[in-house]
Amino acid sequence: MWGNPPDTAEAVLGMLFPSNAAPFDEDAWGVTIEYEEEGYVSDEDADTIDYDALLSQMKEGTSEYSRQRVEEGYESMELVGWASKPFYDKESHKLHWAKEIKFGGQDVNTLNYNIRVLGRKGVLILNFIAGMDQKQIIDSQLDTVLALAEFNKGYCYKDFDPGIDQMAAYGIGALVAGKVITKTGFLAAALVFLKKFGVLIVVGAGAMLGRLFKRRKT
Repeated sequence: MWGNPPDTAEAVLGMLFPSNAAPFDEDAWGVTIEYEEEGYVSDEDADTIDYDALLSQMKEGTSEYSRQRVEEGYESMELVGWASKPFYDKESHKLHWAKEIKFGGQDVNTLNYNIRVLGRKGVLILNFIAGMDQKQIIDSQLDTVLALAEFNKGYCYKDFDPGIDQMAAYGIGALVAGKVITKTGFLAAALVFLKKFGVLIVVGAGAMLGRLFKRRKT
């Protein structure tokens, strides 16, 4: 219904929608729900990450990705900057940040609001799909969505057992930027969800490493 191929739903467990709007409404927004069981993500680097430097690297990668999109006949894509700077709550082990993304000549930029909930064996992934003109609404719902996401007893972050559990090959910074980045900051693979009448584009090589969600108005 939102214009994405069926195979984009393979990793998605479900979606959350506000109770006062249907998914097909023009002003609808949603939150996709996924889970990646790739091991325990260490948060030791959480206090040492230079997010401004990381953003510059991500912008370089997005510019490279955009050039490939244009060559393939698709609209350009620009990472404008942080819509909300990354924040990691050490008590709840929840990470969230937001990016402002411009697609082609669209009048309203895309809001890509990301939440990551760290667990013993993997990461719960929640992504808001909305427009920048809906940021105030999304901000007002952020705490509600964060409170919904908790791991069961025995699978929480604090339940990690280094003797038997697997460690993830990346840390907090990589959750924000993408799990594998080259010297130019280009993501080895990137997926783009479009809100309506869109297509899915996969570039580069390697496993799926990150998602950018685009909300497009008719």
